[in-house]
This record gives sequence, structure tokens and C-alpha cells, in this order.
Amino acid sequence: MSPTVRVRVPATSANLGPAFDCAGLALTCHDVLEFTVAPAGLAVEVTGVGAGELPTDETHLVVRAFRAACADLGWSPTGLRVVAENGIPQGRGMGSSAAAVVAGVLGAWGLCPDVETIDLDEVLRLATELEGHPDNVAACLLGGATLSWMTADGARADRLTVHPDVVPVLLVPDATLSTHLARGLLPDVVPHGDAAFTAGRAALLVHALTTEPALLLEATEDRLHQRQRAEAMPASLALVDRLRAAGHAAVVSGAGPTVLTLAQGPAAAQEVAGLTPPGWTVLPVEVDTSGARVLAGRPQVSSR
Repeated sequence: MSPTVRVRVPATSANLGPAFDCAGLALTCHDVLEFTVAPAGLAVEVTGVGAGELPTDETHLVVRAFRAACADLGWSPTGLRVVAENGIPQGRGMGSSAAAVVAGVLGAWGLCPDVETIDLDEVLRLATELEGHPDNVAACLLGGATLSWMTADGARADRLTVHPDVVPVLLVPDATLSTHLARGLLPDVVPHGDAAFTAGRAALLVHALTTEPALLLEATEDRLHQRQRAEAMPASLALVDRLRAAGHAAVVSGAGPTVLTLAQGPAAAQEVAGLTPPGWTVLPVEVDTSGARVLAGRPQVSSR
């Protein structure tokens, strides 16, 4: 039989309010991809989200990440077949591109005949280079809540255990938003007071997520990026304001326009759903504590 690996990658929500470009949360919404060495050529099949819309040639993001990882490993298959079962909404601020990149890199590591154990540090490094920043990539790869940062040697990340009372709820609109467009709305300079305020809230966020969820409403306050992008997603910011006024820790998920609420328990999660206006899909999820996984195939993922 031809060598095959099957990879599952979770959706993610980055920033979590004040921790811009350095925090992420893995969520139980997944893409599952199967990579098979073929005699020649490339075949890509997509079902679920993006079927009939995503490219099925070398421009597919999963394939591009796979090829980059092959070059990094100094190996290339004779041919490749990719079957993608997508569950992560595209262009909604739920880490679909990071999931695609992580899946492609893991697929290459999993199929490479010279690899016995998948090195998560190397996967994180390359995936971050391809994605451009490590927040979604780290959460997708490691699971749970993650903190990530850049060093001279590349991306680093560590995982936090989220308090069991934290119940994430995703509120997904019909509209999409390009991450590139959303980033283009950010100013080059921010006032010192706003930077200091946001840094303090980002530090508090770690404590609130892991130990004291009652502090999440204050811990998710941000002055760095959400209001600055309001013109691109006014409905999202209006919903954030509505939920926060009711006492719920709501933030823009990643670059938006999805809204993430970190509810305190199932009853609060139900209240969030009741406050959500028509036209939004309420997506109850859990924290994905596993992160990216090779479900079938030869190599094992290194522990961290």
C-alpha cells in the first residue's frame, strides 16, 4: 500500500482581546486531511467547507505548506494525493489558514521516510514562517491556550491549561473578512497609555484563563486593535459591546469577524446564545486540549 498519514487540526481563536499576536486558543472544530504518496502528479479533493471554492492544484495552501516542509526536510514524494474534510469556516477569524499550514507541514513530516518522530519545535518554526505570526499556529499545534513569541532562532510557544469553568462560544456571521485587510487598518503608532493598559490586561488574562475566570471580563479589555478595525466589521463590534454590557467576556476572534465569548459555565453560554441577534450562527465548542494530531501513520509526535 502507498504510504499514508491522516492529520487532524483544530480551529483557533487568536488575541483573546489584549494579547495581540501572542495568545491563542484551540477549539473543537476540525479539518481532517489525508496525505498519500502517489506514483506521480498531484490530486486534491476537498469536502465540507470550501468544497468547490478552494483550489485543487499547487496553489492550495495545504499543498504549499507540504512542499515547503518537504524542501526543509530535503525530501519529496514521487506524487501526492490530498483528501481534505474541512470543518473550519474560512475567512472568519477562526484560524483556517493556520490549520491548513500546520496540516501541510505535519503531512510532510509524517510521510518523510527519514523521520521517526515529528519535532513540534521544528514544525512550529516553519509553520510560523509560512503563516507570518505564531499565535494561531501555536494553538493549533499544541492545543489548549498558548502563549507564543519570536526569538532570533524563530518562534517559541508554551501551553496553558484552561480553567474548566471557561466555556468558549463562537458567534459566526455570514460575512468574511480578509486578515490582510484587517491588519491594514491598524495604526503604526499607539499612545503609551493604551499600550500600558493592554499589556496589563494581557498579563491578567493568563491568570483569568487558568485560575480565576471571574476576572475574564476585565482581563479581555483591549485598546490596541479591536476598535481600530471597527469600520471593517461594525456588526461584530456592536455584538461585542452588547455581550460585554451584559457581563460576558466577548472579543473579536482573531482578525474577525467572528466573535468569541469566554463564558463562565453552561448557563452563561446559554445566555450568550440568547443575546445573539439573527444572522449569526451560534457555535458551541470546547477547548481542544489535544491540538494537531496524526491520527494514522508511522511517526509519533514528540512530547513537549
